[in-house]
Amino acid sequence: MKVTHNTTNFIPLTFILIGIPGLEEHGLWLSIPFVSVYLLSLLGNCILLFILKTDRSLHGPMYFLLSLLAANDLALPSTTVPRMLGIFWLGYLEISFAGCLTQMFFVYSFLVVESGILVAMAFDRYVAICYPLRYSSLLTSAILEKIATVVIFRAVIAVLPFALSLSQLSYCKSSVISHSYCDHMAVAKVACGDVRFDNILGLVVSLSISGFDLLAIGMSYVMILNAILRLPSKHARHKAFSTCGAHVFVILIFYTPAVFNFATYRFGQKTIPHHTHVVSANFHILVPSMLNPVVYGIKTKLIRQRVVHILHKGGLQFWRLY
Repeated sequence: MKVTHNTTNFIPLTFILIGIPGLEEHGLWLSIPFVSVYLLSLLGNCILLFILKTDRSLHGPMYFLLSLLAANDLALPSTTVPRMLGIFWLGYLEISFAGCLTQMFFVYSFLVVESGILVAMAFDRYVAICYPLRYSSLLTSAILEKIATVVIFRAVIAVLPFALSLSQLSYCKSSVISHSYCDHMAVAKVACGDVRFDNILGLVVSLSISGFDLLAIGMSYVMILNAILRLPSKHARHKAFSTCGAHVFVILIFYTPAVFNFATYRFGQKTIPHHTHVVSANFHILVPSMLNPVVYGIKTKLIRQRVVHILHKGGLQFWRLY
């Protein structure tokens, strides 16, 4: 493998992504669930964005944040799946050093953005339930745009050190990455020299982002629960709980595999096969993106009615053709 070098480090011209370690010969069959989930994710989020864009009754603060979530769920799996299918279908294993760092940057940026949007949605539910009469005045378009800007800016600031740190390492070992995409620690493992700083950096940033976001969401729901329990009627309490149902499902869908991946990667390296880590990491990116529009489509009455209307109208037009 040719390398370019200066006085301090050696950088490979390309890395080799092997896909799912130990299962390379089954790549064609493995691609079926991945491409199926990916296509369903694209379809579901495109439909959701179309509904949110075209229906004026769905232009409130909650739906603005939901549109951000759907847009992020379109982008996140698109950073990994097309490249993975190139490995499975075409045997296209090489990725440039710059391309690898770029992919890693966008994967983690979109994950951090997803987490930030969930925090913003928890704040939205808190304002809607605890201050219903001031909801529209507190969450104005200007405030929502500032929230979106902060969420994106935070992701860039949090993830940029990963790419900068990896760009300074010396890669004089094998350039084969035992993963289907450029995961931070998978790339660090092929570097030579001391990578403890990268391990610590990854741990600190992951715990800081996830810890802060989960704490913020938890505090929001403690105040929400306290407000709901003070409502006078059972019907009002049930309605308030139902407005939070979809968001709670989405939180569980996103953070449960995240916690599992973190725990198994940090503490299960010797007991859990590496291909399990890789598959789990990919489904952490894919499954929430596919399920989020389904959850909101089922749990949100206005969206559900709009989807039923579109399907009914489309079905009538189909039958008229025949």
